[in-house]
Amino acid sequence: MNKSQGLSFVRIHAPWQVLSREAELLKIKMPTKKMYEITEEGGILKKLNEIWCKVTEPLKPQVPQQENTNMKSLSYPFSREKIYLYNIKDKDTFFDNATRSRIVREILKRTSTKARNSMGIGTLIANNVYDAAYPLHDGEYEGQNDDMNERKLLYREWARYGVFYKFQPIDLIRKYFGEKIGLYFAWLGLYTEFLIPSSVVGIIVFLYGCITIESDIPSKEMCDQRNAFTMCPLCDKFCDYWNLSSACATARASHLFDNPATVFFSIFMALWATMFLEQWKRLQMRLSYFWDLTGLEEEEEHPRPEYETKLLQKKLKNKNIRTENSDEVRCNSLFSLILDLCFVIL
Repeated sequence: MNKSQGLSFVRIHAPWQVLSREAELLKIKMPTKKMYEITEEGGILKKLNEIWCKVTEPLKPQVPQQENTNMKSLSYPFSREKIYLYNIKDKDTFFDNATRSRIVREILKRTSTKARNSMGIGTLIANNVYDAAYPLHDGEYEGQNDDMNERKLLYREWARYGVFYKFQPIDLIRKYFGEKIGLYFAWLGLYTEFLIPSSVVGIIVFLYGCITIESDIPSKEMCDQRNAFTMCPLCDKFCDYWNLSSACATARASHLFDNPATVFFSIFMALWATMFLEQWKRLQMRLSYFWDLTGLEEEEEHPRPEYETKLLQKKLKNKNIRTENSDEVRCNSLFSLILDLCFVIL
């Protein structure tokens, strides 16, 4: 497009036929009609969990929840031949926004261009044909209209400073942005929660240093003006002798962060790191189970467009080399034949 025409936008829409074909190619797991019950362990842990849920009820975001949390749909890689297995109530909403955006992006990444040995939207952006390629948001998040969408719901219950104290609607984040972004914010939320006890312990250790700074013997000896300890120069040529009491402020400041309580804090942080890693493993496995991310490593991954382009270039290069080598062999054979005939004549 000419620069004189200004900035132009191209909106791409994928119909059901394209979405279903690419979903089958990418082996995207979709929920089926088959349901099964999730059993939970009883006992003290279940009661403690119920109490915790009641206590933290004001901190939960006001987002739609699944009606029956004890039932889960069995997911299976999408197949057009077995479309009767899937719970398709409406073809327009069967694939959520994140899945639709992923499918369209995969199509754009694999679409061939007119340039030689190039493929995908990335090549067009690199060649300044397009400035960028990105998925669109779903509706507006501002305004007084009553039309509620997932973007507006995320803004009201998550993406603003007024609700910083609430838990994250992690399932809605995953539904809107996809699994990768959902896992990232799940990790970030857990990390922030674990930083609360560590910051409290760190503040206590710092306050202990402030309280005991006057009774710290090394700091008192260094700050005592009567102890005129003369220290050796810090360097050989340009430094002079200096008085130990001049480092009083540094010694007192170091005691705030290096006192006997920091030994306990170091042990606490070692245990904190172990607990955080174990808790993240549990949360990751839980989300992978509910989001049907288990077994993805075992599935065959579709080749990346960059790899396909490099492979195509390598094949063409090897083909040219073989052609050159065959021409060279023919010339050498012809030259050898002429030499043999000359020797025969002589």
